[in-house]
Amino acid sequence: MNASKTNKSTVVVALGGNALLRRGDEPSFANQLDNIKIAAKAIAEIAKEYRVVIVHGNGPQVGLLALQNLAYDKVPPYPLDVLGAESEGMIGYMLAQELQNKLPEKDVTTLLTRIEVDCDDPSISDPTKFVGPVYDEAEGRALAEKNAWTMKRDGEYWRRVVPSPIPKNIIDKRSIETLLEAGQVVIACGGGGIPVCKCESGFKGVEGVIDKDLVATLLAKQLAAEKLLILTDAPAVFLNWGKENQQALRSVGPSELEQYQFPAGSMGPKVDAVVDFAEFGGRAYIGALDESLDVLAENCGTCVSLDFEAVPA
Repeated sequence: MNASKTNKSTVVVALGGNALLRRGDEPSFANQLDNIKIAAKAIAEIAKEYRVVIVHGNGPQVGLLALQNLAYDKVPPYPLDVLGAESEGMIGYMLAQELQNKLPEKDVTTLLTRIEVDCDDPSISDPTKFVGPVYDEAEGRALAEKNAWTMKRDGEYWRRVVPSPIPKNIIDKRSIETLLEAGQVVIACGGGGIPVCKCESGFKGVEGVIDKDLVATLLAKQLAAEKLLILTDAPAVFLNWGKENQQALRSVGPSELEQYQFPAGSMGPKVDAVVDFAEFGGRAYIGALDESLDVLAENCGTCVSLDFEAVPA
């Protein structure tokens, strides 16, 4: 595992797009900025104790850009990889500015990051990644028919789903390492990064939005980070979420966590991510944004580690 010249541990922080634009919020700049200020305050506290790389989601934002894209019908719509790059720049700028305001002694850099995926990834024919705003069923079905979108139920609402290819390699990893070694707070792989695949001329963009939690895990592994922290709107991983018998999982081994089923469009990828990183030998966490330091201190949230694997009798 990796540590800086100041002996600080490295933590990769995955920040959900819904934490930056909360479900049901008007998708305005002002609302996003208010939420980003909350996120920046929490992450700034982490950055005082750790080397930090931030990976953020972009589901609501890239979906909004796609809607804005459709409104201008004089040119063909931009592909999702380009819209992803736009959202990565937008959110990265807002995060960097607010973090710099909280940490004037540190440099903060946003890096547009390309992620290699498979051109024939199965998700292309079976999209699961939620993007954009929520709709009631009638409006969702109407938009699906009008725009040839795939829509799926997201709780009590309906949302558009798009392909979410599995990340294979972070092309710009060396740049991230260089910035970290220079003592910077780095914002990278935003929105899951820009999906590209190999072609005869080098690389080309892929229509899709990569899951940011899976990319955060890949980044944490490639950086040999000690910790992976997934911040979300849930205070922990729960069994029977939303029911009277719901139960928070606090300290759990990856093999136990793999036994449970979680929704594919929300907690499922987060659980897959922490299981993967824990099996790699790191320590992985899922918890609430406003409890981030306490989650890392294992006072709340869910911690996943090989240390918690059951010992055979």
